[in-house]
Amino acid sequence: MSSDITVAGDPLAAPDTLALPTAPPIRTGVGRLAGLAARYAAEVAAAPHTVGFDPVSRWYRLLHSADDHEVWLLSWLPGQGTGAHDHGGSAGVFAVVSGELHEQAGSGERVLRPGVTRVSGPGAVHAITNMGTEPAVSVHVYAPRLTAMTPHDGVRTAAEAVPVAG
Repeated sequence: MSSDITVAGDPLAAPDTLALPTAPPIRTGVGRLAGLAARYAAEVAAAPHTVGFDPVSRWYRLLHSADDHEVWLLSWLPGQGTGAHDHGGSAGVFAVVSGELHEQAGSGERVLRPGVTRVSGPGAVHAITNMGTEPAVSVHVYAPRLTAMTPHDGVRTAAEAVPVAG
């Protein structure tokens, strides 16, 4: 007659090394990112003297950095913009604090005013420009922290992204 130990092995005997599963990467939810953008946008709106402006290019300042995200403050004088770009493997959420920004993305072009929050997923291509006559200010949250901003030749509209059968 066989015992359980001879059939299945000694359940109390531990192997020489234990293989532990690898922890998945930290993913910060879009809702949390949007909440952070709104919180920092409100703080900036209450203290506009903390914003700088650069006549040559967009002005920016890191407001907060954590293991899984970072928060940036940007200002845009009329005519300043990004050109088409993506954020590498980072998701982005931005909130307009003041002024107007124009965003061109795969779903078309839109005017973004104070209080508007936009989301872009990892690898999504968009372009942002201040086409107005007044300065604009925005708060951007990236998760994971921004490590790349890849320029692109342009932003394709949704209609251009779908091949047409001929």
